[in-house]
Amino acid sequence: MAYQHIEGVRVWGNPDSGALAQAKMCANTGNVVQTLLMADHHKGYSQPIGGVVVYDGQISPSGVGYDIACGNKAVRTNLFAESMKPALARKMDEIARKISFGVGRVNNEKVDHELYDDPDWAVFKAVGKQEHDKLKALAQSQLGTVGSGNHFVDLFEEAGTGRVWIANHFGSRGFGHKTASGFINLAAGREFLANAPGEKMDQPPVLLDLSSELGDMYYRAMKLAGRYAYAGRDYVMKQVLSIMGAEADLEVHNHHNYAWQEEHNGKQVVVVRKGATPSAPGQVGFIGGSMGDISVIVKGKDSLENRDAYYSTVHGAGRVMSRTQAAGKMNWKTRARNGGQISAEQMMKAVRDYGVELRGAGTDESPFVYRKLQEVLDAHAETIEVMHVLKPIGVCMAGADEFDPYKD
Repeated sequence: MAYQHIEGVRVWGNPDSGALAQAKMCANTGNVVQTLLMADHHKGYSQPIGGVVVYDGQISPSGVGYDIACGNKAVRTNLFAESMKPALARKMDEIARKISFGVGRVNNEKVDHELYDDPDWAVFKAVGKQEHDKLKALAQSQLGTVGSGNHFVDLFEEAGTGRVWIANHFGSRGFGHKTASGFINLAAGREFLANAPGEKMDQPPVLLDLSSELGDMYYRAMKLAGRYAYAGRDYVMKQVLSIMGAEADLEVHNHHNYAWQEEHNGKQVVVVRKGATPSAPGQVGFIGGSMGDISVIVKGKDSLENRDAYYSTVHGAGRVMSRTQAAGKMNWKTRARNGGQISAEQMMKAVRDYGVELRGAGTDESPFVYRKLQEVLDAHAETIEVMHVLKPIGVCMAGADEFDPYKD
């Protein structure tokens, strides 16, 4: 087996001490069946990113995290990179102009969607009219916006075929964030719309019994946020396909911050994956590298090790440098940064050398802050099969000075 057993935690790749300490804390809190760390793991809020915790009858709002249903949609288009590269710079300009990137942004046009009539909005009505109206208005205003941090719209060239792929990465936006903070508040006896609790990175997970009223409400609200994230990624993908003048003939779509009710070893359990991609046998997923590295389409193997992984794999390359280490601290009064280890010039040279047309992005998303994707894929070679290798040719993200409160 390619994983290690470390004090009850199954660990793929090289153990990070901070993330491992968080995983061990999760393993010792609540009705835990198994705790795992994928090879791209690093510290997160309460549950490590790249961490998977399997519960018997419990669900964790802090484990799913603030960016509920963050995930990726990727499509293969009918375009070929060689023929479209002369227009690449112009197309990237149009993507940056037409798609809304950044914190708190609202869509340029209001998007009608059947999701706003979803019966699970009743969960928020049960919390209170003010809470329901505020979150629904926020959801309606932000559907189809991408956000900031490591959220993106990328164009890729497939190795071997030259086909152009499009991928996006984001979640349920402000609606998901307020849903998470709201239920974490309710679990602590606070008002739903109170400020998000002070984030102590290493605090124990917040747990709800799935059979309790609050646990059932959170589970339904989380699933609604999941459908909302899917709708947002679908909408953005449709826009980008239109900008490119392209059609899609294959699509891959999955969450990596979510809780699933699944059967493992003959037992119903709740699998909380934070920054981890589901990889059931035959299940297809997108795993993104940095803007100066490959991304891949993978398929879960029917193997003993994949079963041991509770059908989970990496969601990206994994950070090796924090945002502050890379970009320095931001003085929001002067709009100046200091103390960063990576300069904008270093980042731009690396991206240019890799052949990427970049729009937006700060040095905290530069290739230097991530592991090489192949390293973490190798650690999971017995659980997933790589189907398509994608090289980025266009990357569009929020600008360098966007504060990102959602972490990952």
